[in-house]
Amino acid sequence: MRIVVCAKEVLDPDAVNNYALAGGLQIGADGKTLTQTAIPRLMNAYDEQAIEAALRLKDSGLAAKLAVVSAGTDPASILRQAAALGADETGHVQVDAASLDLAAIAKLLAAYVTKTGGADLILCGRQASDDDQGVVPALLGELLGMPVVTVARAVVMSGDKAVRVTRVTPDGDETVEVALPCIVTISNELGTPRYPTTAQTIKARKMKPTVFTPDALGVGAADLAPQVLLTKQFVPTVQGQCEFLSGGSPAELAQALLARLRADGAIA
Repeated sequence: MRIVVCAKEVLDPDAVNNYALAGGLQIGADGKTLTQTAIPRLMNAYDEQAIEAALRLKDSGLAAKLAVVSAGTDPASILRQAAALGADETGHVQVDAASLDLAAIAKLLAAYVTKTGGADLILCGRQASDDDQGVVPALLGELLGMPVVTVARAVVMSGDKAVRVTRVTPDGDETVEVALPCIVTISNELGTPRYPTTAQTIKARKMKPTVFTPDALGVGAADLAPQVLLTKQFVPTVQGQCEFLSGGSPAELAQALLARLRADGAIA
């Protein structure tokens, strides 16, 4: 059995938030990219959990090969992390991801899966922390002709040719069974992913990703022409209007708060 996990390198969301809260997040002259160069890049957290889901399947006794693939200019650090966690192979689709839309990324990832022998199970994070769109798995399903199950908190084998997926929904957990091959997106409810050991980290340095160009995957320039274009990115102005009520007993303060909320029309 072959499991493929699609991983994305993103800006550290905590660092981005800290810059934003401090008023230091700035967009460059092109109106599309951040000027900060000190923000570290790391693996999308949902994709880490997708790797964890694959490793848990292997821990359960499933005989499977795990491949982790990323499309980008140089995702070497996250691919080393994947290797340290237990990936049997890693793949790098060499492309300027910033110049492509998500449909083009999906085409490249689908071509990688086909070129490298297919996949019985494809695991993806439910979304990326930078764009929060979560559409690549659905596009992969369309391109590869595979069913897609979203927002999973658990994935276990159900016989030899199916998986049982526990989904997170607003109404509670939902369990579905889907035949292989299929695509499952993993949510943070899966739990905290494991950390690689020192020995695994050292060993991972010797694993080099297999590099693919779009041409090598049979994906031409016309296939990569973006259908969705980013025209502008901006940091919204956030204004806090906080008013403190002071004086009197707790009961008096509560009455003053209710009176103010009624005056503002927040409550009847």
